[in-house]
Amino acid sequence: MNQPHRTEHDFLGEKQIPADAYWGVHTARAVENFPISGTPVSAMPQLVIAFGHVKKAAARANCELGVLDGKLLDAIGKACDQLVAGRHHEQFVVDVIQGGAGTSTNMNANEVIANVALETMGLAKGRYDVLHPNDHVNASQSTNDVYPTAVRLALWQAIDELLGAMAYLRAGFEAKSAEFADVLKIGRTQLQDAVPMTLGQEFSTYAVMLEEDEARLREARALIQEVNLGATAIGTGINAPAGYADLAIRFLAEGSGVPVVKAVNLVEATQDTGAFVQLSGVLKRVATKLSKTCNDLRLLSSGPQAGFADIKLPPRQAGSSIMPGKVNPVIPEVVNQVAFEVIGNDVTVTMASEAGQLQLNAFEPIMGWSLFKSISHLARACRTLRDNCVDGIEANRDVLAKRVRESITLVTALNPIIGYEKAALIAKTAMASGKPIDEVAEELGIMKRQELLALLVPEKLTQPLRLEQGARKAGTKPAS
Repeated sequence: MNQPHRTEHDFLGEKQIPADAYWGVHTARAVENFPISGTPVSAMPQLVIAFGHVKKAAARANCELGVLDGKLLDAIGKACDQLVAGRHHEQFVVDVIQGGAGTSTNMNANEVIANVALETMGLAKGRYDVLHPNDHVNASQSTNDVYPTAVRLALWQAIDELLGAMAYLRAGFEAKSAEFADVLKIGRTQLQDAVPMTLGQEFSTYAVMLEEDEARLREARALIQEVNLGATAIGTGINAPAGYADLAIRFLAEGSGVPVVKAVNLVEATQDTGAFVQLSGVLKRVATKLSKTCNDLRLLSSGPQAGFADIKLPPRQAGSSIMPGKVNPVIPEVVNQVAFEVIGNDVTVTMASEAGQLQLNAFEPIMGWSLFKSISHLARACRTLRDNCVDGIEANRDVLAKRVRESITLVTALNPIIGYEKAALIAKTAMASGKPIDEVAEELGIMKRQELLALLVPEKLTQPLRLEQGARKAGTKPAS
């Protein structure tokens, strides 16, 4: 049975369009031309919503300036509101990777909005003699100002979600830092034993690193608030009425809630994608540091018998199809892989930005898609890392306490109290005998065992000034 269809045309000729489709001939050609990723623009719901906001703001400005009559504004506005509410997203069928600087996505939006608007007027899809995708929905616009503006608007919203996810993960590390504040352990540098610290201090660094990156991400987000709406083709504003840019951007800020501002120079803004490069670099920074944190979690939990075994990660699933009882750090591993992807996406954004020529960069579709993937995957990674890993981490307290007591690195903390030479003697003797340093210190007559043990508490070992005060209280004379 033949599917019902309608006939649409462009300057290349006629084309059959499924009768129930809200998209039209331009979208149909793009679907045929770009069978690349198999992922449609609908996979970026923030972008579809952003187009709804941009097209409505443009229509309001056009109506106020006499370009569009009130009846058409009402219909277009209602159609845009439906996109913003999450309806008709499945009609955005063009591939995310496309030639044409985003023209296919813009035309997809124009056609969907036009046909939804026609329905609200009680008319059939394709009645472009009444309301046209180009003449009315795209009035005073070009892909070259609409597409970048929509991408920036969508990225701003997506970044907001990532910031929330990062704060959520940070709170998880802060809670663990407080929980482990009294757990003394041996720190490590270059994978070798270093000086004492608390497990709480170790986990606090992960929270601080996230907080720093949240600040950097807010700075990058501020850069993409500058838009070129009203620039039309190359920034000169051709085909747009006087005052349109300021009015449309004001309406866009009001309607979307995003504090967008007009670029100082619309010609420059139409060709420059530096803000995308900056944002991508910050995302790479977030990914790199998050991956380092996950590397630490995997190392600290390695074992459970032949590894570091400082901490225990919550078991999430069977780790082997051949080794019974094996459990792997699958959550940190998946976050590592997200980080690798984000770093690769940064290379893509860098190359795409560099490849721009003259008054336009034709490669914003791949930049937008790369940035959306990086942001959304990082946000999901942060949430699963906390929910399925961090919240369930346990300290291996007995193992850590035993290592601290037996570690010769403790003598470093004794330097201010007994001097380097005596501390070195204790270390050398302990290594040779295999005895813990408290026993060795007493045998050598340098410090009574109970005096030394009184110093081996977190607040004294991890804060040098308090260590010396503690020594005085213990009756041990600090080294001169």
